[in-house]
Order: sequence, then C-alpha cells, then structure tokens
Amino acid sequence: MKPPPPTSRYWKLQRRLARLNTFLFRTTGGRVGGSFFGGAPVLLLHHVGRKSGEARISPLIYVDDSPRLVVVASKGGVDAHPAWFHNLTAMAATEVELPGGERRRVRPRVAEGAERARLWERAVAVYKPYATYATYTERKIPVVVLEPADA
Repeated sequence: MKPPPPTSRYWKLQRRLARLNTFLFRTTGGRVGGSFFGGAPVLLLHHVGRKSGEARISPLIYVDDSPRLVVVASKGGVDAHPAWFHNLTAMAATEVELPGGERRRVRPRVAEGAERARLWERAVAVYKPYATYATYTERKIPVVVLEPADA
C-alpha cells in the first residue's frame, strides 16, 4: 500500500493533527500529546523549511538513548524521505521539546551500519508499525540520532 500523495486530503489532515498535537503537548506539559498510539513517546522537533525559510514544528516518536534521542524518518512516501528529515539534516543544530517542558539543543546525524540496526530495533520495539511501514517502501528508512549540541 502506497502512502497518499502529499497534496491529498490525508496529508492536510496529518498537518492539522500535528498542529493539534503540538497545542495539546504544550498546554498540558506533555500529559496529552506526549505519547502516540500504544504509548510511544513523542517529542516536538523544531526545524526550518529549506525552501520557505519558515519555522516548523513536527511531533515525532522518539527513543531515549541517553544522552541522545533517536527518531525515525518514517513518513514521506514510498520513494521520498519526509520534508522534516531534509530540513533537519540541512541544519547544524536545532531544538526539541520533551514531555514536561524540557527543551534540548541537538545536532542531527544519520545512523549507519550496526548502530542503525541496533537503534532501528529499539524504535520498532517502541512503535511496531515502523516494521510494517518498512515492508511497503523501497527506501531504507533513516534513523536519525539527535546528539546534545552543547556536548
């Protein structure tokens, strides 16, 4: 099953739900909007659109690999990585918000090899649909490590 094109009603709904999730996350300190279906933890990723230059916020499922955080570039289409992934990897550093109001400055890098395999397994353990999604995409889904920027 292919994901719908980015201009479809589905993706417009996804953007609206992301805005609602961000609002709930911030107003409740992460008590609402701080987890996804099945209890997977959510953070808010701050990034800037490469083409628009506009500030954006994306709620993303994450794995705590202390002191690092790990996110998976899952949605974006069968043959394309999501826009937030491209925006994030074009930035030297950015900020994330965690449940409870904690903010961290982070530097992104894409995990490779054995590290990617280990972190991919941890991400799938947190959110099982990642494994299903990987079966209907041709691309290798990136695993992004968010290193502390002040380290």
